[in-house]
Amino acid sequence: MIKRMAAAVREFWNLPRVEINLMLSATVGNDPFFERLVRDLYRDAHRRSMRHLFLREMVHGVTVCQLPPTFDAYYMLIDASARRNHKKAIREGCEVRLITYNDHLSEIADIWTSTDVRQGKSMPENYLKGSVKAHANPTSSSACHDYPYFGVFFKGKMIGYAGCLIAGEYCGVMHILGHADHLQLGAVPMLFIGIAKHLYEHHKQVKFYSYGMYFGAADTLRRFKRKFDFLPHRVTWTLGETSGTPQSSTDSKKTEPL
Repeated sequence: MIKRMAAAVREFWNLPRVEINLMLSATVGNDPFFERLVRDLYRDAHRRSMRHLFLREMVHGVTVCQLPPTFDAYYMLIDASARRNHKKAIREGCEVRLITYNDHLSEIADIWTSTDVRQGKSMPENYLKGSVKAHANPTSSSACHDYPYFGVFFKGKMIGYAGCLIAGEYCGVMHILGHADHLQLGAVPMLFIGIAKHLYEHHKQVKFYSYGMYFGAADTLRRFKRKFDFLPHRVTWTLGETSGTPQSSTDSKKTEPL
């Protein structure tokens, strides 16, 4: 136990540092929803942690994959077992594509209710009841800021989905779930890789791909994050200035398989 605690302390103090620009000024001309998202993320990141009052909520231990220049380089960066799972999903006929969340509420409810326990924890009551509500998120007019959703499809059925916040250099997977009956197909690994491919093709300003926090996560979840190079970092968040003109996100709304 003492050795594990000492290792955790060393890991904490040796966290690599990154600075992430949320590009607030690039929200000008976009729906005000996206300016609010950026400001909320920036505020929440600096809020005192309820579990560790001497830490900020999203500063120490943010899991970040620093994206290399090409998707092929990223693909080789992730663990070999993750690549095998991805290739298996492709062989089985699975595909990832952008979805309109509100068009798949019944399938999302089916995913929610497919198991009452995930990561060793009981699911919230609204999940167990399949109480999925439509959202009113507007369409983005800029690739610099967006909140896209992705689905994994198998024989025409959606068996997993994810939602991401894209804010300047940052893309954070905010929510990801696979149907419990189809996890062996590799739906969740396929989602992570499919989202990364989408970033390279439609959100080239994104440099940091993230999936939650590292400290406080169960050991099994930590190992899973590491498979996709989501490693703990100390993050300095900035609202910063953009360099160049944001590209149009019109193409990012297409639904071709990724």
